[in-house]
Amino acid sequence: MRHFVGDAVWRELLGQVYERRHPAGDMMLRQGEPGTHVLAVLSGVAKVLRRERNGDLTLLAFRGPGELLGEVAVLDDDVRSASVETISSCTVGVVGKAEFLRFVVEHNLFPVLVRYAFTRMRESDEARGGGDTLTRLAATLVGLADIAGQAGGRPGEPLELALTRHELAQYLGISRNTISSTLAELEPCEVRAGRKRIVLGDLTALRRRAAASGS
Repeated sequence: MRHFVGDAVWRELLGQVYERRHPAGDMMLRQGEPGTHVLAVLSGVAKVLRRERNGDLTLLAFRGPGELLGEVAVLDDDVRSASVETISSCTVGVVGKAEFLRFVVEHNLFPVLVRYAFTRMRESDEARGGGDTLTRLAATLVGLADIAGQAGGRPGEPLELALTRHELAQYLGISRNTISSTLAELEPCEVRAGRKRIVLGDLTALRRRAAASGS
């Protein structure tokens, strides 16, 4: 969102928020709850999850600094259509519904928010697009590491993401068996999958592997 409205408007919005910090694996917004506020992501990365009618949980997208969360329910005056859970430590700015709507009207942001929504949908579709699986997985993990690293982790330390193999498979549009075998190919980069956790041990090697896979 920051990219769409510009730094000046984004800073003005942040002047109306109060900060809240969440550890990895924390639920920041819950599907079905009323849209009482909007979150502006200041640092860290989160995943957007939707519970389907058959009970399945679908990973829709990842969100990082400079993005909004929960604005659709506020604009629609409806309940939240998805949940948002942190996969690294996150800091967000919280702005109430009335304050956010007033800010949108004052700055004529409705057309911008529509473009923002369509762009996010397109980005999610592109993640499930063509290209070999190893390249897409390595690039996704490097991208998440770059975003999560802004949350203040120490350089060189293993990075733990609250993310499952099933969720990665959903995001990339591949089977769980495929994601498991592809993660195994990244073991030389010290990528390890545990219970509800993906650990990135050697980001330098992972970055090189992503670049080599894409060449």
